[in-house]
Amino acid sequence: TPSFQGSNPCSPATNPTDESLWDFACIPKGIYDTMNGIIPGRDMEAPAVKAASWSRENEGDMYTFNSRVRYSETDEYGQLSLVGIINYLQDCSTFQSEAIGEGVAELKKRGCAWVLSAWQIHVRRYPSLGEAVKITTWASGFKGFLGMRNFTMETEDGEMLACANSIWSYVNMETGHPVRAPKETTDAYGIDDPIDEDFGERKVKMPEADFIGEPFPVRPHNLDTNHHVNNAQFISLAGECLPKNFTVHRMRAEYKQQAHLGDVLHPLRAETENGCFISLNDEKGQPYVVVEFQ
Repeated sequence: TPSFQGSNPCSPATNPTDESLWDFACIPKGIYDTMNGIIPGRDMEAPAVKAASWSRENEGDMYTFNSRVRYSETDEYGQLSLVGIINYLQDCSTFQSEAIGEGVAELKKRGCAWVLSAWQIHVRRYPSLGEAVKITTWASGFKGFLGMRNFTMETEDGEMLACANSIWSYVNMETGHPVRAPKETTDAYGIDDPIDEDFGERKVKMPEADFIGEPFPVRPHNLDTNHHVNNAQFISLAGECLPKNFTVHRMRAEYKQQAHLGDVLHPLRAETENGCFISLNDEKGQPYVVVEFQ
């Protein structure tokens, strides 16, 4: 899913053999990924999440849009689901990209895309049907082919509903290799301070699985404009593997490789004292995505 959107004819990556950058991107050399979602219950109290006060509308390098929770976005409890929150975050970043001339069509002409490497999302409260929400995003840093982006979702009164950090890789879609985002692109987004929130480790290590689910294929509705499984769809599929009535307040996802139409996903689950891990693997046992739900 496009999120930063942008750049020019895909200049070569700077120091593509720099192991620290390859490691930081969470992606094997030459192969890149993307994807997102889930279905929580509502019977658990949320852990303490710091309610940062990022409420400036379109000020500086931030971008904000307002909306209301639609019936089509709610779960069986009449609340916006985790997948719904992720879709709002994606939409906000895409709207910013379109507004500054770095949108989906422009990226396609350049043969490049921003591909998601990692999500870290904290949900303080799930908004209800009809509730007004304000979504804000901004770039918090660039390093070589990497882009870091923060998000918040708030009420009209400034109550923090959710906040998130994300890491993206700028990829030449023809070669599948990361390339440095052009200066014109990073300048167009600008940079603002990262949100004051402890999102934990970027990498998600899968514990030993205690449950193996039935394999299932990628369907057409799982794909996005990059013709691979959307990051929110991955979270949605992983969420379907959670124990019944599991309420999600924190989520970390590390994307390992792309999945395409017809690929078969093999789910593994590991329950821990603090939450639940889901890994969606390929037929060789290599993960497409590893997700921790708390």
